[in-house]
Amino acid sequence: MGDFISIRTNSALLPRHVGKTVRLTCKPTKLTAEGWKVQACDGGEVTVTLLPEALSPDAYFEVIGSVLDGTTIKMFRSVNLGIDIDMALVNDTINLMHDPRFYDKIFSE
Repeated sequence: MGDFISIRTNSALLPRHVGKTVRLTCKPTKLTAEGWKVQACDGGEVTVTLLPEALSPDAYFEVIGSVLDGTTIKMFRSVNLGIDIDMALVNDTINLMHDPRFYDKIFSE
C-alpha cells in the first residue's frame, strides 16, 4: 500500500489543506443532515461528512479525512480518544507543528 500522509490540523489551519488528507482532533456537538458538527481543538466548528455512526458526543475523536473546503472534512475513519482530552495542549502542539521554524523539518518529503 504506498505512503499515506495525513497532517494534523485545527479549524484555523484547515483552509490550507483543501484536497489533502488531515487528522482533526475534535468533540462532536450536533448531528445534522450534512453530518456531524464538531468542535476542533482550537474551538472552531467543522462539519464532518459520512459515517455518522462512527462519532458520538460522549467522547473526543481524531477524524481522518479529506478536506473538502475550509470548514468541511469528508471522513475516511475516526479514532476514539476517550472522554478526557486536553484540547488546549493538542492545539498548542498543532500550532507548533505548523510553525515555519519546524514545519519543513516535520513534513519534509
